[in-house]
Amino acid sequence: MTQHKVPVTVLSGYLGSGKTTVLNHVLNNRNGLRVAVIVNDMSEVNIDAALIRSETSLSRTEERLVELSNGCICCTLRDDLLIEVQRLVHEEKYDYILIESTGISEPIPVAQTFSYADPESGIDLTQLTRLDCLVTVVDAARFWEDFASGETLLERGEVSSTEDTRDVVDLLIDQIETCDVLILNKCDLVDKEGLGELEAMLRKLQPSAKIIRTVNGKVDPAEILNTGRFDLIRTSESPGWLQELRSGEHTPETEEYGISSFVYRRRLPFHPQRLAQFMSQWPEDVVRAKGIAWVAAGEDMAASLSQAGPSIQFGPAGWWAASRPEAEQRELLANEPEIKRRWDPKWGDRMSELVMIGIHMNRENIESDLDRCLLLPEELEQNWSEFPNPLPWISVQP
Repeated sequence: MTQHKVPVTVLSGYLGSGKTTVLNHVLNNRNGLRVAVIVNDMSEVNIDAALIRSETSLSRTEERLVELSNGCICCTLRDDLLIEVQRLVHEEKYDYILIESTGISEPIPVAQTFSYADPESGIDLTQLTRLDCLVTVVDAARFWEDFASGETLLERGEVSSTEDTRDVVDLLIDQIETCDVLILNKCDLVDKEGLGELEAMLRKLQPSAKIIRTVNGKVDPAEILNTGRFDLIRTSESPGWLQELRSGEHTPETEEYGISSFVYRRRLPFHPQRLAQFMSQWPEDVVRAKGIAWVAAGEDMAASLSQAGPSIQFGPAGWWAASRPEAEQRELLANEPEIKRRWDPKWGDRMSELVMIGIHMNRENIESDLDRCLLLPEELEQNWSEFPNPLPWISVQP
């Protein structure tokens, strides 16, 4: 086993964003760095690998191009990725490994592959590699069109399995909220005002990433190679909505473009029918929302709400600590400072916390509309399980 950990950069980005163009540019300007390239493509024939091979002069003795086709390295081809990376490191020929993931790949599962030992294969990439940087490429010209499309990946024919029901916008958000460097590509196709607004929104969604504007994927290789930017804990806590929830970590508003955010916090539960009505008429000025909702339902569970553009995901997020037996409650309060800090004498940890991020949001109207969804005093005394509940919900017994 080599003592030198080979650094790794992972390129993510939705289909057509320009990942392969960025990769080709970096490979043609790598200043003698010996790079092994792994290209992942969902098709049986790896088109991206063919493009890289035709446009880049990789030395047969010093560089290698590995193709992982007909699957995604964040799921079906994960074992193949482990094996290939281990093999490349053991060859002791490469200074760097550069991975271009498929356009429908989510960064976190790929990052976890490099952060934990795999119990099934016994391969521990933490001893062989150092994940250096997660890079996401965004198509500046198509972003808002894809964001507002309301289409699923399946409807676009961009998945190999009918079990993949993800919306396009949810994938875009995953890739943006989980990166160390964000390359805003094709900037020449957007006017100055539109580009400024888009960058301001991306900065709001992911305030921790370095944003680089590019044309034709021309980025300085030093911006994405040997950066030392990746940290799994920091990356998992970097999305703007999560930072907004933390006291004292409010990200500043971008007044020039009307981009702002706020947290809606209430200690009363939502009436399920009225909340469902609100979600069916979601305010268009809210671009991204995420958080926990307390719903007056038969199950004493927290609900998770995640919205991005026209896509809204809603469902159970686990039992409230206050719903557990007293002995378990005492243990949680003793060991979980955050639960203790939020504890209410009457309601315990039950509350709603929703982060809203948007453009020209009318906060007063949004909060008033949500407040009208809360239970009235007389409804608090009623049997909550009898309320009409059109919300997607899973009935689980404790």
